[in-house]
Amino acid sequence: MGVQVLAVSTDSRFSHKIWQEEELAKMIPGGVPYPMLADAGGKIGAVYGVYESLAGVNIRGRFIIDPDGVIQGMEVLTPSVGRNVAELLRQVKAFQHVRQTGEATPSGWQPGKPTLKPGPQLVGKVWEVWKPEMAF
Repeated sequence: MGVQVLAVSTDSRFSHKIWQEEELAKMIPGGVPYPMLADAGGKIGAVYGVYESLAGVNIRGRFIIDPDGVIQGMEVLTPSVGRNVAELLRQVKAFQHVRQTGEATPSGWQPGKPTLKPGPQLVGKVWEVWKPEMAF
């Protein structure tokens, strides 16, 4: 998809290595195929607003950052709720489509589905081209 994935946590690189070898590699052959970065002291997490200083950990979050370094999307969840990889992939595809075409992708958009053409002609008329059931 032309994206770079990084995992960042306050765990040490040694913890990441053990987790990769003893846990992740048993779920995914060879472990996760992207770098896991150690954020000792939560400096990276603090920049993104996910560092919990009292606990000394980064709260689970994901960020979609465009090629210009601008955060286009983010999601922060408590540890007890898992993330949705399919939704992340859908959003990356949507952001790439928007960047390439200038079109807008409505709720639940999937590649190949209708998009919206931003402009004055759309104001007050979104209902004519997009229906709520299209979000599912």
